[in-house]
Amino acid sequence: MSSIYIHIPFCKQACHYCDFHFSTSMGKKEAMITALIRELELRKEEFQNETVDCIYFGGGTPSVLETEEINLLIQTVYENYQVTDAPEITLEANPDDLSEEKIEALYASPINRLSIGVQSFFEEDLKLMNRAHNATEAIDSITLSRKRFQNISLDLIYGIPEMSNDRWIKNIEQALDLGVPHISAYALTVEPKTALENFIKKGIIPPVEDEVAQEHHAILVERLEAEGYHNYEFSNFGKPNFFSRNNTAYWEGKSYIGIGPGAHSYNGKRRAWNISNNPKYIKAIEKDELPQDVEALTTTDQYNEYVMTRLRTQDGVSLKEVAMLFGSKMHAYLLQQAQTHIENHFLFLEEDRLYVTKKGKFLSDGIASDLFMLNLSS
Repeated sequence: MSSIYIHIPFCKQACHYCDFHFSTSMGKKEAMITALIRELELRKEEFQNETVDCIYFGGGTPSVLETEEINLLIQTVYENYQVTDAPEITLEANPDDLSEEKIEALYASPINRLSIGVQSFFEEDLKLMNRAHNATEAIDSITLSRKRFQNISLDLIYGIPEMSNDRWIKNIEQALDLGVPHISAYALTVEPKTALENFIKKGIIPPVEDEVAQEHHAILVERLEAEGYHNYEFSNFGKPNFFSRNNTAYWEGKSYIGIGPGAHSYNGKRRAWNISNNPKYIKAIEKDELPQDVEALTTTDQYNEYVMTRLRTQDGVSLKEVAMLFGSKMHAYLLQQAQTHIENHFLFLEEDRLYVTKKGKFLSDGIASDLFMLNLSS
């Protein structure tokens, strides 16, 4: 099973922390839809032997599209790809876009999962991040959506400057009160060339502190697991039967095609990414050219990718699979590199699998980098 990711590169306004590709100008929206449709058609041969299990609209802000435009893109997928009988079709949405009328239109469409970008239920946090919605809209959008959609996820951000543990706990409790079966939570990161980085440098906003984010994450894991959510991947928590298929496919290393400017694709052997420029993307697609760069992955790259993705999940890294896919040399190397982290109780070995402990969970990306293999001839 494989996935198709469709990047919608438009937003009403720029969030201060965001470094994703988007434009706040909707002037080229119609041309962009046409180009997305054409790219889907041009790339169908890449999945000629694959069955699509997930269609994911990300961004940007996909909910700025008219439902008819979303339906047209989904129709194009069905016309050009083999799609499973019951795919997961997710739309990322901002609370301010989810009016009752919009929700009804989406419910009538093939969309069967909403991922709502709440980020926080507190006005001071939303203003700091320059979100387009307010706290009331955040709650109302979920309340209205739950009348129609069973499969809903919401996003939260922790580690926000001056966010106390008490305020973070109240955010979690509000999410639980709303009864959503899936929660994605991310530490606020300061990306280069963002407004957030500029404000911190100027002293307008206090620095982001890793220690605060680590404490917030520990609180999150304890509270959500107590309510029956499974932390199936570092940033994702789901009730049984509500794990995101799209997220799961990514962390299990399954193939996906990324459609749209700035979108990435992966098939296990190579990685590709489209140009992050709307006019140049549209112009290339109009010529039936794919405006993308491609990187062939060496055996070492594939091993590192495997370790990085699997270590973040509840299933851990299978030593048997490492030996089967990459050979005994990499298997031995992995065990050798893991030993210090096992002794420090950041990792533990159970049967043939290597897992991150609760103590090591927040450090999983750094631990993974210690397990990487460098400069190995492929």
